[in-house]
Amino acid sequence: MENLTLTVKKRYGSLAENVAKGGSATCGPGECGCGDPISSDLYDALQTDDLPEQAVLASLGCGNPTALATLNAGETVLDLGSGGGIDVLLSAKRVGPTGKVYGLDMTDEMLSLARENARKAGATNVEFLQGHIEEIPLPDNSVDVVISNCVINLSADKDLVLAEAFRVLKPGGRFAVSDVVSRRRDIPVEIRRNVELWIGCVAGALHEDDFRAKLQNAGFSDINIELVREYRSADAKTFLTDAGLDADAIASHVDGAFGSAFVRATKRAHGA
Repeated sequence: MENLTLTVKKRYGSLAENVAKGGSATCGPGECGCGDPISSDLYDALQTDDLPEQAVLASLGCGNPTALATLNAGETVLDLGSGGGIDVLLSAKRVGPTGKVYGLDMTDEMLSLARENARKAGATNVEFLQGHIEEIPLPDNSVDVVISNCVINLSADKDLVLAEAFRVLKPGGRFAVSDVVSRRRDIPVEIRRNVELWIGCVAGALHEDDFRAKLQNAGFSDINIELVREYRSADAKTFLTDAGLDADAIASHVDGAFGSAFVRATKRAHGA
């Protein structure tokens, strides 16, 4: 787990530094945010027109949880793995000046970029925290909504992440995240073991049934996993090849095996 964490931290720190210097989030083999079907066209112009350009450039997700989650004025929101801050800033507009949005990230460079983006956006109801999603630095029962954008799959201990999310949610709070899920169990072992693809949101993906079971084990109820994008082998060919894999040989195993999903769940109120 420690080696994976360091690998992810190093890579995303490098991406943040590149964006901060005026570049783009140039990615390595198989990574999210490279113009592939995992990460393209997630936000429309109406959402991003008034955001700092660097917040948009640093977006490396696989979905748009802020478009699908119910966020109300005055609520407190936590974004797990907040990166350059795009989902934090979008959530901040939704909850308004009486609400609060926390962004949690482990990467110094991403936190620096996110705080600068918040300053440029004039967002006064946001706070970026340093830490790991397996050990959230917030009290029990302190947030109304937990969101995340293609980050939970990067963790080697997803049970702990979900337990922590449950802990910090208030009774009646909502879990509303975008993530990559696997839809088949016969995924070739060479994909599962490829760290570059893990960073790129593929090899670390849970099977949708396993995701549901882990949420239940953490205490969540009202669980719903909605597939929003299915990935085809033709879409994946370039990044599989770039990662050193024989895309043609494993195409039949990859086709339709992964997709972006919106995952909803609830921490029931006491007595509910």
